[in-house]
Amino acid sequence: MPEALDALLDLLDLERIEQDIFRGVSRSALVPRVFGGQVAAQALVAAGRTVPEDRPAHSLHAYFLRAGDPGAPIVYTVDRIRDGRSFTTRRVVAVQHGQPIFHLSASFQAYEEGLEHQADMPAAPDPESLPTAAEMLPRHLPADVAGRLVEARAAVDLRYAEAPPWGSVGEPREPRSQVWFRTNGKLADDPLLHVCLATYVSDMTLLDSVLLAHGRGGWAVGDVVGASLDHAMWFHRPFRADEWLLYDQESPSASGGRGLGQARIYTQDGRLAISVIQEGVVRVPRG
Repeated sequence: MPEALDALLDLLDLERIEQDIFRGVSRSALVPRVFGGQVAAQALVAAGRTVPEDRPAHSLHAYFLRAGDPGAPIVYTVDRIRDGRSFTTRRVVAVQHGQPIFHLSASFQAYEEGLEHQADMPAAPDPESLPTAAEMLPRHLPADVAGRLVEARAAVDLRYAEAPPWGSVGEPREPRSQVWFRTNGKLADDPLLHVCLATYVSDMTLLDSVLLAHGRGGWAVGDVVGASLDHAMWFHRPFRADEWLLYDQESPSASGGRGLGQARIYTQDGRLAISVIQEGVVRVPRG
């Protein structure tokens, strides 16, 4: 297993310090705060470890309350809200320095048969035909910024179908973005692990479509200031995070210093696996 993926899996392997209390650590990020996808994934790990294995996660709803300190541990406290015949509900509070930094509600469901339909998968290029991050990022960013971004995402093979926001600064485009992603290595057959890794990646690019609409390059080039505010995901069908997933993203609105992104994640064979919605702060720096 590649070293970067091994380090990410260690990050998600929380320490249990009481029956429903867990502790996690952080990794360095591009900005001086904890990466939101990390907190969301760790909180889902904590919730999932209090739920029977035959009840996979089907949804999560989360709020980012305060910027996390990457130099301090994060304590996750799980409340067992409900254990029903079919559904299990958990609430998780992440705390640092005595203050909540993140809230998560997650729901888990025992498998059952039901009605089936889905939106068709949109057209997208073959992921194997696209450049890797290590190949693409240096074309658009200063070497030091590109290097740090490649290092931060080294556990994931993430490939843009078109130029990312920082590749077309000053040129407003349709507020749509597609990326393919998978982990850089095989994973164990643990459904919770695959869901948590998809949660981790889902916070990397979802607000890109907001930036595209305004020709902004984003946090990598410093022409906007941003942070995640809330995040919701629905897990429709089984998938593997170590196999190619298409993240089809768009932004229907930006206003009031906030931008909204919504997306669908498909398996390579066209099954709709996940729906995602996120709102974030997107501010133009004051001169």
